[in-house]
Amino acid sequence: MHRLIRASIDLRALRRNFALARERAGRRAVWPVVKADAYGHGVKAVVHALADADGFCVADLDEGLALRGLGVTCPVLVIQGVYSGAGLAAAAAAGLTLGVHDPEQLALIERDAPALAAGSLRLWLKLETGMHRLGLMPDAALEARERCARLDAVAELGMMTHFACADTVDHVLTDAQATEFGMATLGADGPVSACNSAALLTGAFQRDTVVRPGIMLYGGTPLLGRTAAGLSLAPVMTLRSRVIAVKDVAVGDTVGYGATWVAKETTRIGLVAAGYGDGYPRHAATGTPVRIGNCDVHTLGRVSMDSLAVDLRTAGHVRPGDEVVLWGRGLPVDLVAAAAGTIGYELLAGLTARVPREIVGGEQV
Repeated sequence: MHRLIRASIDLRALRRNFALARERAGRRAVWPVVKADAYGHGVKAVVHALADADGFCVADLDEGLALRGLGVTCPVLVIQGVYSGAGLAAAAAAGLTLGVHDPEQLALIERDAPALAAGSLRLWLKLETGMHRLGLMPDAALEARERCARLDAVAELGMMTHFACADTVDHVLTDAQATEFGMATLGADGPVSACNSAALLTGAFQRDTVVRPGIMLYGGTPLLGRTAAGLSLAPVMTLRSRVIAVKDVAVGDTVGYGATWVAKETTRIGLVAAGYGDGYPRHAATGTPVRIGNCDVHTLGRVSMDSLAVDLRTAGHVRPGDEVVLWGRGLPVDLVAAAAGTIGYELLAGLTARVPREIVGGEQV
């Protein structure tokens, strides 16, 4: 393998972060969120490393079936549910737990469930409590529960919601959502789930029986104004590459497409083998941090598909071949994301397939 850019996936850090989630969950079950290829980390390595998880959460049916194909036998929640009779049958056969967030989905299940084996369906109703994304309105929850309970195929009926502003501590909407969901789930005898990473760390809701941590497991911060390190979270992915050229540009010279950066003095720059073709954000502005050795430098000009330029004036002696950390150990992904006007989730999940993943601290899977 000859590509200079690579992502190291530290499974020891993943397990440490998972242990923190376990600690914060108390007696509640912990179902890690592994959608989008485990936030770009490689779902096969992640689910094997977290084999003691109580369950897993994915976005769609294909992701759920893929986990079964990897040998995962614990519960798997397909948050978006299914949209066809064939999908419903496949989910039942695979023993997947399905989210139900829309009246049309409920009608589909009522139509096709009689053809399924008794006890073959596990459903979680997703309630709209203030996010206004996916979910049944709370005043329809009781009727939906009653309709599902009449189906012989339904073996389990849970309820869930998702917080819109849990990343902001003590946000008024989080309190309102918690109250709404708490009232809607009174008397529910199945699983109840509300907490994402942020709500789990702040204790915004503690009446659920299943928590769904995501970004915290991968070492990103889920809380505004708080660093991952300050929350005792370790980076799991470190994205590295190498300097492939070093050159001096004269006063008035420009760097990169669009000539957006102009040298005001003679400037030594380095070209790094990383670009938006690898998932590094093209919209990362001049000044986005990069680390070379023990030196913090920053990008110059626009990011290209296969390379980016960095300012070496404060970096000492840098030569082609020197290692560069683009994010991860020594350079938090959230810091890079903030400079690029986005969030760490996008950078991690957006890493492209052409970047090799190297597994550290676990089986090479």
